Amino acid sequence: MVCVPSCPAESLPMSEPAVLPTGSAHLPTGSAHAKAILVGEHAAVYGHPAIALPMTPLRTVAEVHHSPGPLRLSSGDRSFPVTQLPQRFASVGVATTAALDFFNLPAGDLEVAVRSGIPPQAGLGASAAAAHAIVEAIRAHAQLPLDDASRFELVQSAERVAHGSPSGIDACATRAREPFVFTGGIPAPLPLGAPVWFVVADTGVRASTDEAVAGVRRTVDADPARGSALLARLGDLTRGAVTDLEGGQLTTFGERMTAAQQILTELGVGHAMIDQLITAALGAGAAGAKLTGAGRGGCVIAAATDTGQADVIASAMTEAGAVAVWTVMVGTT
Repeated sequence: MVCVPSCPAESLPMSEPAVLPTGSAHLPTGSAHAKAILVGEHAAVYGHPAIALPMTPLRTVAEVHHSPGPLRLSSGDRSFPVTQLPQRFASVGVATTAALDFFNLPAGDLEVAVRSGIPPQAGLGASAAAAHAIVEAIRAHAQLPLDDASRFELVQSAERVAHGSPSGIDACATRAREPFVFTGGIPAPLPLGAPVWFVVADTGVRASTDEAVAGVRRTVDADPARGSALLARLGDLTRGAVTDLEGGQLTTFGERMTAAQQILTELGVGHAMIDQLITAALGAGAAGAKLTGAGRGGCVIAAATDTGQADVIASAMTEAGAVAVWTVMVGTT
């Protein structure tokens, strides 16, 4: 599986500068970025398509330092032996040990330092980005090549600890350089027929992806006919959204985004703050708006036709309570 569609970084400019340095030139370093899902989250777990959007300047950076003693992992001013990591860091611990094992490196006299500008539990792929950054930093330390399939599997090993049964979309999107359609575990580049500005706003509400996915599964299992119909409808909306984006049809794409939100709410992953930010975005002229990621909090994404409209939408969502807002432009102007 190849999960790194090629596209220059300049295709995804941001309204704000990158929040982290790229790392030290004197240390083995790796980095990865955030992502958003345009349409199709939750349905992707059941084999339906989803559309992913890389958010490249919102990054996580990892560095490998020589440090006498047992293998350690640090974040900010906190440092732990990998064997004593708190549960919330378990997945990055797995990424670290799995990468060292892959390259046959000793698990000692090293410290992996991670710095992240991606908010956790916000639907932006923080855990996958951290795993990618760690794997690449250890690859640079080993000074050995790493093929895409092996890289993907190393990240997925960490994602299974973070999220149980991940679809693989985050492992692809946090290193991708362009939007793509993810179907049955396979990503395919998605060329846009016209530029689109996406405004991503953080509700400030944190929710577990595991719990959201499990909640959807309980909803589907409780009424399989209704659950399957809702997921199939999400799949249809995603396929229609692909056609809309390829044809530059932002109005109908936005309508599909908003319709997808209605289904996600029926599946039990809505939240009052999500509704509040969506109402603000639509009131400010967004073509469409919905949650992005697992839901029950996290982030909302809205579509705009130009930078001026995106600024108005961003201001409206900030006034409605968003704790952070980012704008991503995709496509050529």
